[in-house]
Amino acid sequence: MAKTQLNVRVDEGTAQAARERALARGVSVNRYIEELVQRDAAEVGRAFVDAAADFMKSYASVFAEELDAAGADERDAGSGAGSPPAA
Repeated sequence: MAKTQLNVRVDEGTAQAARERALARGVSVNRYIEELVQRDAAEVGRAFVDAAADFMKSYASVFAEELDAAGADERDAGSGAGSPPAA
């Protein structure tokens, strides 16, 4: 994958902490920062999925009622998916 140069300005304490943590992990500061950003992006994605799952759980009964009602309407009309063909 092609790399893009990104320049950032941080205070000396933050820069020193990044150097120390990268050294402790045995990676370059660039790699350390890249891993932090990737981890943060993954956490955001997980948070979204978790929130969506919570939403679905909260409204599961509403969804079930709507799907049951829609299925009944299709069966009444004789055009429901999975309905046996008319003889």
